[in-house]
Amino acid sequence: MAYRPNPIDTSSIVLSEDVLELTEKLAENAHDEWALQRLSEGWTYGPERNDALKHHPGLVPYADLTEGEREYDRITAMKTLKALQALGYTIALKK
Repeated sequence: MAYRPNPIDTSSIVLSEDVLELTEKLAENAHDEWALQRLSEGWTYGPERNDALKHHPGLVPYADLTEGEREYDRITAMKTLKALQALGYTIALKK
């Protein structure tokens, strides 16, 4: 049987402005977590991806990624925030 992804339906979720502000911070954190995992596996920066040599062009600080690469991380972060709310969780700033 073929795999059929079934993500949480977030089409009706609207994030508040304060929660939307988390998107960039979570996107940068997601990139840093990904990079930390790669580095711990022996990957290093390389101008082109090379799986045999474990080189990856994305092993740079978040600010140095292309806008397209940062947008990929932003979308992941935003979808995660929306999924949390769709599951009934509340996201609030601790004061």
